[in-house]
Amino acid sequence: MFNKNLIILSIGQVFSFTSPTVTVLLSGIIGSQLINIKYLATLPTALMIVGTAFGAPLASKIMEIKGRKFGFILSALINSIASLICAYSISILNFYLYCFANLLIGMSVSFILQYRFAATELVQKANIPKAISLILLLGIVAALLGSNIVSLTKDLFNIEFTGSYVSLSILTIIPLFFFLFYDHDSRVITSKKSYKSILNLILNKNIQLAIFSASVGYITMSTLMTATPISMNVMHGYSIFSTGIVIQLHVVGMFLPSLITGTLITLYGHSKIIFIGIIILILCIATNFFFETYYGFLIGLILLGIGWNFLFVSGTSLLVVSYEEDNKFLSQGFNDFVVFTSQAIGSLSAGFLLYLTNWKTLNLICLPMIAFLLIFLVNNKPKKNIN
Repeated sequence: MFNKNLIILSIGQVFSFTSPTVTVLLSGIIGSQLINIKYLATLPTALMIVGTAFGAPLASKIMEIKGRKFGFILSALINSIASLICAYSISILNFYLYCFANLLIGMSVSFILQYRFAATELVQKANIPKAISLILLLGIVAALLGSNIVSLTKDLFNIEFTGSYVSLSILTIIPLFFFLFYDHDSRVITSKKSYKSILNLILNKNIQLAIFSASVGYITMSTLMTATPISMNVMHGYSIFSTGIVIQLHVVGMFLPSLITGTLITLYGHSKIIFIGIIILILCIATNFFFETYYGFLIGLILLGIGWNFLFVSGTSLLVVSYEEDNKFLSQGFNDFVVFTSQAIGSLSAGFLLYLTNWKTLNLICLPMIAFLLIFLVNNKPKKNIN
């Protein structure tokens, strides 16, 4: 399954994916320090996800025309420059410039998230779930690398966390040099007819389930994950170190199951793995609701990560085997736009809802979406699986 281009994608994931990890860990805390309107504290995090959502169609279109290599090199440049802008905005205590920089990071993430689709183009169809899982699994390394860089360099300059983003700018430029050697051209010549096929994508039951599963996984994960640092650090008084451990293990929960998720999908099919993901998310919410303690946060966030993994990997894999080859960029762009718009809604509302209500109520708000997905799954099982 392994080849040169897949190895380059893997290296890219390790260094590029440090930026969203650091953003999730720090942006809410930094936001609360830069502005007195507390419900806007998570706005930087939300804007990163808004950038990801609205950048998704653009990223797909650029790669359709210019190829994966061009898109991935461009994303490394944007990611690194945006990190430097974050550092500068913190040094001058400018909340709005910090928000803009996070929006740019989100734009770069929309390209980074195409790694998983690029990986499926480099392997045989039977290995598609495993290729997706491999890229996601390396998110663990990125999370650990990013979180430790934050801790080691946060006091490098006079103003806290400025050094974290300077270090991040160095990490995120590294993939550029590897992608210079990426040589798989995935560009397609798309006819005008294919753009009219958006209706066919929407009406395809497999694609509906794929997008719905990933969207519910992401909006649930984004809402609770975005609120966790503020709930723990600001409201419950846990240290940044303790909060960081919870976020790190949450990210491990997001990506470590990728060791087996691809194999499980191949063995048991998409619908069963989606169902298991739904059950795990329900367990997560129950844990968060009944155990509002440090270990409650820890276990709940790990379960949140695992549930997200099962829904996202299953959804991505189901999408890839459900669209036509000449519509792949259209399908991928549409999928990511819907999925990450859902995630943006979760992030945008997380801080507001947390301050308006409380941690327990915020968890209960996520339940109806999960219930709707369960009902949809029961009535719309995939017509085909990878075997």
